[in-house]
Amino acid sequence: MNRIIYEMTESIRMAMAQIRANKMRSALTALGVVIGIMAVTLMGTAIRGVDIGFQNSLAMLGEDVLHVEKWPWITGDDWWKYVNRPIIKPAEAVRLNRIIEATPNSELDFAVFVHGRGGVSVKAGALSISGVVVFGSTGDYGRILTADFTDGRMYSETESDSAQQVTVLGSDVAQALFPGRSAVGQVVVVKGQPFRVIGVLAKQGSFLGIFSFDDQMLMPLGAYRKYFGIRNGNPEIQVKIKDKTRVAEARDELTGDMRRVRAQLPGEPDNFSINTQDAFKEKLDPIKQGIALAGLFVTGLALFVGAIGIMNITFVSVRERTKEIGTRKALGARRLTIRLQFLIEAVSICVVGGVIGLALTFLTCLGVKTAFPAFPLEFSAGLVVISMLVSVATGILSGYLPAASASKLDPVVALRYE
Repeated sequence: MNRIIYEMTESIRMAMAQIRANKMRSALTALGVVIGIMAVTLMGTAIRGVDIGFQNSLAMLGEDVLHVEKWPWITGDDWWKYVNRPIIKPAEAVRLNRIIEATPNSELDFAVFVHGRGGVSVKAGALSISGVVVFGSTGDYGRILTADFTDGRMYSETESDSAQQVTVLGSDVAQALFPGRSAVGQVVVVKGQPFRVIGVLAKQGSFLGIFSFDDQMLMPLGAYRKYFGIRNGNPEIQVKIKDKTRVAEARDELTGDMRRVRAQLPGEPDNFSINTQDAFKEKLDPIKQGIALAGLFVTGLALFVGAIGIMNITFVSVRERTKEIGTRKALGARRLTIRLQFLIEAVSICVVGGVIGLALTFLTCLGVKTAFPAFPLEFSAGLVVISMLVSVATGILSGYLPAASASKLDPVVALRYE
């Protein structure tokens, strides 16, 4: 045991001395590993960031909410199968709630009709903001919202039924129209009509970078119907379920309930779609897999080039130190000792390259987060461990052949080498 520890220590010392003696060559050799480790960590960080952003976006939709709509979220080329379906109507949400209330041990909690209209301009005095998405729904919609209120409240069922002109603003809309002051109690103008602000939602962010939850405006369904109408667009019924771990069971129950609401006969195909988060997950998984495969190819190529460089330089080092190897073997050095020395030298170069690559990746991630704070980058400890293991493995694989050839040199031939 003592001999092994001594040989290991001596091999590390000699490897470090050799690296210090050839600083420029060692640095250029490590460059391939630096690039490879940067590719590994950046790709892993990007994939993790996309996954975190996707999960955050889905959380905003609500994990315990099912969406009954005319169209499925992912239609593909089959849009013609859905175009003639009847649109969702407010009365259907009322009938659906009656069925839910009359069903013992129902998986469903309640249903809410929601209609939205995008690209709306909202004014408040001399200030205005365009591109606002306006939603009309009943007071129960507040029980489905995942956002908290930073100020004020949600409108009530009474305010909704009587079509009162009150509204709840998203955080970006409130900030744009009432910078530096409370929006609650103020008046905004939509479609030439005044609406009194009674609540402001907390900042939520965007959904997959497409739709911002902070550029929205909520109003009672009666007022919305009066000024926007509900005949066009894509209205929906959002159904809150009681247990988010039983989505499949809740979806089956909702399918049967909606067929009763629409009086569909047995054998008839559903003339509605029930959308869940799984549709987006199924669409994103192949994209994530494609990114991962592309990243694996790029990182594998970079590490292969780096490994070839290290193998080449290690062979050169063996050639340069042939007489030294012959002398050591003549003095009794074992093959294992010689092999260990060159292996440690190759692994050391890879580990140094891995550390530099990790440092550069960390600085890159800091720069990206500074420039794009909304992008969810996360430099995880798992990636650090994986990167260092990859560095060590690259060093062992690239240094083994040169180390083995050095350990097999005949001491007599090696001592005569010029």
